[in-house]
Amino acid sequence: MVGGAPQPVNSPEVWNGSELSRSGGWWTELGSSQVEELKRATASSSGANGDAPPFSITREDFPLPVTAEVQHEVRSGRSMRLLRGLPVADLDAAGAARMLWGIGSHIGAAEAQDASGSLLHEVRDTGRDLDEGNVRYYQTNRAIGFHNDGADAFMLLCINPAAAGGESRMVSATAVFNELLRRAPDAAALLQQPFYFDLRGQHADGAPPYQTAPIFTFYAGRMHALYKRGYIDSGQRLAGVPPLTPEQVAALDLLDELCDELALDFALKRGDLLVGNNYLVLHDRRAFPDGHGGTHSDATSPLRSRLMLRLWLSIPGGHGVPPALADTREFRHSHARHLQWGAGEAAGS
Repeated sequence: MVGGAPQPVNSPEVWNGSELSRSGGWWTELGSSQVEELKRATASSSGANGDAPPFSITREDFPLPVTAEVQHEVRSGRSMRLLRGLPVADLDAAGAARMLWGIGSHIGAAEAQDASGSLLHEVRDTGRDLDEGNVRYYQTNRAIGFHNDGADAFMLLCINPAAAGGESRMVSATAVFNELLRRAPDAAALLQQPFYFDLRGQHADGAPPYQTAPIFTFYAGRMHALYKRGYIDSGQRLAGVPPLTPEQVAALDLLDELCDELALDFALKRGDLLVGNNYLVLHDRRAFPDGHGGTHSDATSPLRSRLMLRLWLSIPGGHGVPPALADTREFRHSHARHLQWGAGEAAGS
């Protein structure tokens, strides 16, 4: 064992991006009957005046059998799945939000994505930059770098792809750690120690503007990753954060190199829905040209804005949140949710 880690893991969550790209099998094209079913569910959930908020929608409003396959794959399989062919071209912004929420209700429970408690985010270039205080990467057109989101899983629905750039990348965090164990066991051990992360203003009043957490944690026999190189680096600007050591920088550089080497590269198309396990996969987005002037329906314009809708979800039946991550901004809501679910199950037993 190295730094508390087991021997390299051999399970469906371990995959090589280039091999997976050649073999396929990681995405599903919705059939015409499923698309029509989605259209009907979205229309029926719109309310008498057509303006019902998405948060009022329950899973009973969206009977979509393919979601059971997605939930299983994200929780126990390759840890991610792509659904293609969702009918976003036929929906306005409110309709797309209702559809995403309805599908998400089958996968899990939506969690807050920021300090204000927002449950549904638009991922788009706002014209702002990270240098403007506590702007977050998803609000810019910058390349993000490999990272994970909050809660057990994320859902990302492509409304408009960028006219150029903005391609997506995903990597198996467990595959990356296996390579770390093989090539640099000392780095693998170091990355299981706490690092300081910039919270970008998402902290409570009076609390430190940073958090500490290991990048790799093994808990209940499974991998749990938390990585945001950009926020580790920007955390160096904060009072109370110690400077990174040369050994830490070298370990982070190797981690980035392995993520790049093992990644699955693809472009999200209009109507694609990507779902990923936030403990087991890291994802990246390439930079794209300034595109904060478009609209939801501006699909034919060469200058259209890149627009995604995002949910963060806690998934029932998961393996829980490690104590080392339970108080982090990313995973504290899922930790509380699993405690609530566990208490409910205990009360009903």
